[in-house]
Amino acid sequence: MIYRFLPLILFCIFSFKPLNTTENTKNEVKSTDPKLIAANAKATFEAKTKSFYSIIDANGFSLPSFESFIAAFEGYEQLKQLGKIQNEILTIVDFSLSSSQERMWVIDIKTQKVILKSLVSHGRNSGSEYATDFSNASESFKSSLGFYVTGETYTGKHGLSLRLDGMEYGINDNARNRAVVVHGADYVSKSFIKNTGRLGRSQGCPAVPYEIHKELIETIKGKSCIFIYHPSRNYVVKSKLVS
Repeated sequence: MIYRFLPLILFCIFSFKPLNTTENTKNEVKSTDPKLIAANAKATFEAKTKSFYSIIDANGFSLPSFESFIAAFEGYEQLKQLGKIQNEILTIVDFSLSSSQERMWVIDIKTQKVILKSLVSHGRNSGSEYATDFSNASESFKSSLGFYVTGETYTGKHGLSLRLDGMEYGINDNARNRAVVVHGADYVSKSFIKNTGRLGRSQGCPAVPYEIHKELIETIKGKSCIFIYHPSRNYVVKSKLVS
């Protein structure tokens, strides 16, 4: 009698796929592969950033480009986790744009709202209308890219001014020694642009119009984040705050 059922028994036995330890090992390697983990983390962060960016209240202004925002937000989040940020304001300066354009955005991260947009100058040796060359060196009179945390205010030759601390070694960490600060300047104005086709230039400071400099400084002082952006491959390679 058993011979009648033998083919059926054999069929059932060979129908089940044996446990493949090689495939299991591959799956385990995939789940712990640092490159895969990093890729998944990056995708998650990009999705989070896109979601945040999509709900920002522009408040009648245009928004910064998403390329500049995602880089700014990435570094901001890291600095916040490190306890460097106390004032949850993110200021983005986009030096890929002409100095004749308003290229500074001040964003309140808590309320998800743009609270200020302004003209801002670059260093005299960084370029004419566009900033193309950057330096961390003293007496270079060039702008430095990257992330800054705002420090204390003081009154100097430009009136109320705001000290900055560069957060990136070899990129902008010499900012305080170079006296790179936020200050007002009469060469940062629409009338100057009308006469010359571009803004005047600083000695490396992100100078702003006098009519808004006090409001700006009072808003961003006290350890908020400033990010000076440019799509420079050299910066991305050196930076540990953007990927």
